[in-house]
Amino acid sequence: MCGIVGVLGQHEAAPILVEALKRLEYRGYDSAGIATINDGKLDRRRAVGKLVNLSDLLVHEPLAGKSGIGHTRWATHGAPSVTNAHPHQAGPVAVVHNGIIENFRELRAELAELGATFVTETDTETVALLTQHHMSQGLGPVDAATKTLGRLEGAFALAFLFDGEEDLMIGARKGAPLAVGHGDNEVFLGSDAIALSPMTNRITYLEEGDRVVLTRSSVDIIDANGSRANRAIKTISLDNARADKAGHKHFMAKEISEQPGVIGEAVSHYVAADNTISLPDPGLDFTKFDRITMVACGTAYYACLTAKYWFEQIARLPVEVDFASEFRYREPPIPGRTLAMFVSQSGETADTLAALRYCEGKADKIASVVNVIESTIARESDLALPIHAGVEIGVASTKAFTCQLTVLFLMTLKAALDRGTITQDQLADHISALRSMPSLINIALEQNAAIRDAAQKLSPARDVLFLGRGAMFPLALEGALKLKEISYIHAEAYASGELKHGPIALIDENVPVVVMAPRDRLFDKTVSNMQEVMARKGKVILISDRAGLEEAAEGTWAQIEMPPVADALTPILYAIPAQLLAYHTAIAKGTDVDQPRNLAKSVTVE
Repeated sequence: MCGIVGVLGQHEAAPILVEALKRLEYRGYDSAGIATINDGKLDRRRAVGKLVNLSDLLVHEPLAGKSGIGHTRWATHGAPSVTNAHPHQAGPVAVVHNGIIENFRELRAELAELGATFVTETDTETVALLTQHHMSQGLGPVDAATKTLGRLEGAFALAFLFDGEEDLMIGARKGAPLAVGHGDNEVFLGSDAIALSPMTNRITYLEEGDRVVLTRSSVDIIDANGSRANRAIKTISLDNARADKAGHKHFMAKEISEQPGVIGEAVSHYVAADNTISLPDPGLDFTKFDRITMVACGTAYYACLTAKYWFEQIARLPVEVDFASEFRYREPPIPGRTLAMFVSQSGETADTLAALRYCEGKADKIASVVNVIESTIARESDLALPIHAGVEIGVASTKAFTCQLTVLFLMTLKAALDRGTITQDQLADHISALRSMPSLINIALEQNAAIRDAAQKLSPARDVLFLGRGAMFPLALEGALKLKEISYIHAEAYASGELKHGPIALIDENVPVVVMAPRDRLFDKTVSNMQEVMARKGKVILISDRAGLEEAAEGTWAQIEMPPVADALTPILYAIPAQLLAYHTAIAKGTDVDQPRNLAKSVTVE
């Protein structure tokens, strides 16, 4: 969602802020702005659309000053416009905000009675106006901001800058991430370490309820109870080059191509030469659990659905999978001997974090599968399992998804071995197959031209169906999600056996159907459903291995060949053509691949 940066520096702040905001573009946004203090005077510049529009504005209307805050906005309250863009300013205070102030209407009514004038449609404006009011009553900036924060309900990360205060910035977090960067007589604020990495590698992550008073020489953190807090300074290691496109046209293309390497890295992190699966301390003993509750959103949810097949078939361990946004309000009972597992690329997904907190004190153990090991979800879990995907910039998740699947498959094998449902020899076979996955993905990537040709055929469609059986059903869901995310084509996925229970009514010559059908024990059933589609003039794109294509490709519209792979691992391999099909369709349609409209990489509000 929205991205926040702040600088109390030794150099001109505007170019530093804009560069940091560029590194937050992956979060999704529709407007951007910065505010600085120069000779004691607070001023700001804002623009709608991409950051290049803000950069152009700053060429014609530059902002001087070595202290500043910046923001990329993903609209919630109020349409994208210059007026609604951050920073918001009310007299001597400017504010940037990620999140939602849930009681802003109540605050707005109070401020209206006090004579406040509103110029935006946003909830954030109430924060600036309330702080201005407190300052007008004689409070200094720190006390005014503190009093304002005490009135706010909802989820937020905030940064305050004040007229006449060139060596002061205030930050606060509640339900949305915020980090402090430490420099040499400089200090920074940022929504995540990626934004701050060019300036510093020394980061302090604020905890829930923290507020921080920053000067160039001091960082004063106050916790939710009003007590001073000592938060650790961590030295992070971010490969800045991995946040570049590395010669690819889009981040998504780069991240698709990185999957052989990052999957190999994930496997080597967890599996020793003797096939022992090692987890971070305190580890997991699956004999202590009778069931798993898995919770996630979006693509991570489909990773969980896939893992359900694995855990139940291989480890014989029952699994329940929930959307985080439904789980937290359904308030399900959590029986004893339950492992609660949460999957999130960013580790900051608001609904997933809320679901995790619901499980605290109820589940026997809380584990998370995350890409950002210092994230809130990771820190609040009993055990955090890193997926080792590296920085993922493209909004449509690719390498994070396959790395999530890889780690979840390894967890399945650990569970199966603990519970005695597989032997050491079977474990060795599974791990050998998993170790071969990078080379198989490289072979799949060589089908890029065939996938591009299929995408060209697909691109004029307004509606597309995806079909799959068994563990290929969640993969069909993921393929449909990818296509709709970045090409804006309406796409839906169904379990193949459900075709006759309604969706077949949609089939005609104008609705392409993507069938994901490796030559496995379910192949004949899936092909039978595919034949029903073609009998009704449906155009089928069949994704299968050579044996499957030789048997069933006749009459299909397009074919994409995958190498043979162990049955259990087909979801990891077949994610590649699903990703590339969406990517090339989006290219053919001319849409924004890396930053599709209305979407955000890290969803930090409900």
